[in-house]
Amino acid sequence: MQEKSRGYPRISVVIPVKNGESHIQELLDSLMQVDYEKDKLEIIVVDGNSTDKTREIASKYPVKLFTEEQPGLNGARNTGLRHSNGEIIAFTDFDCVIPKNWVKKIVENFQNANVGCVGGNVLGYYEDFLSRYADESFMPAMRIFKKREELDFVKPPLGYPAGCNMAFKREAIEKAGTFNEGMKYGFDEDELVERICRAGYKMALDPEVLVMHKHRATMQSLLKQNFSYGRGLGNVLKKIGLKSTFSKWAVLCLAGFMFWSALMLTLIVYTLLAFSLVSLAVLIFMLLLPPAGLMIFYAYQTMKRHGKYYTILVYPFIDIARMTAFMFGTIYQLLRS
Repeated sequence: MQEKSRGYPRISVVIPVKNGESHIQELLDSLMQVDYEKDKLEIIVVDGNSTDKTREIASKYPVKLFTEEQPGLNGARNTGLRHSNGEIIAFTDFDCVIPKNWVKKIVENFQNANVGCVGGNVLGYYEDFLSRYADESFMPAMRIFKKREELDFVKPPLGYPAGCNMAFKREAIEKAGTFNEGMKYGFDEDELVERICRAGYKMALDPEVLVMHKHRATMQSLLKQNFSYGRGLGNVLKKIGLKSTFSKWAVLCLAGFMFWSALMLTLIVYTLLAFSLVSLAVLIFMLLLPPAGLMIFYAYQTMKRHGKYYTILVYPFIDIARMTAFMFGTIYQLLRS
């Protein structure tokens, strides 16, 4: 894309953080190295009352440091917005590392005046097993796009920018409104993206807009993350109902999960009461169908990318565990008063 003759726009990078002392230094070091005019780049750290050395570390860098008393990512994001002065406001998370060209790639995607929102890929920073799984899964832990697209609508379930790699034109936020601070636990940003599209702006999804994320390192933390994301989905349904494309898709997924669970429970009870070999065979077939389908998918992917063959047997069961944790999180949040 051609650069505008007037030069690069001013851009603000907002980083919400709480108790991020083990990661934030590496993020800020990477932001110090970005290839962008320093007088047109501001970095804003919004601390959520950390009890560790997060503020002490951030204060050593040329950043604007603020505190947000209320819990929740969107409250911190709005605080960053209020104190920013960029034409473009980008967001990332404290456990990310930024490539040198990240800011320029974001700006390039705003050369089309109709684009109000930009998102990109989020790939694992480490090379451990779970980090590779998070990127290679049938359900990637973060958003991954294969090609650049400009859309005037959202494509659920994953056709949205990730919260740790997204940017907005200020005029688009002013027109559509700021982040909804009632959105918590997960999918906090998606509702704003939909509002920006409904306000007449396009959304650019570009795989070259890349950040590296420190994915969860243990199964326990991975399942806890997916349970929290499920709570986020339940919160979306309670707060905005079926007013968004994403929530309509979510209801279909939840209904499918509930139907599948009810069917399996019915088959189990019938098999136990009737002592029927036929129903037992049907039950076993139905239980093996999802992992078998996933194994076929991973076998194809493994041959295509020359990956490790043991992943064919392992990845499907991690997928199922994650989806189960996610759906239980959704149900849990829906049942909370």
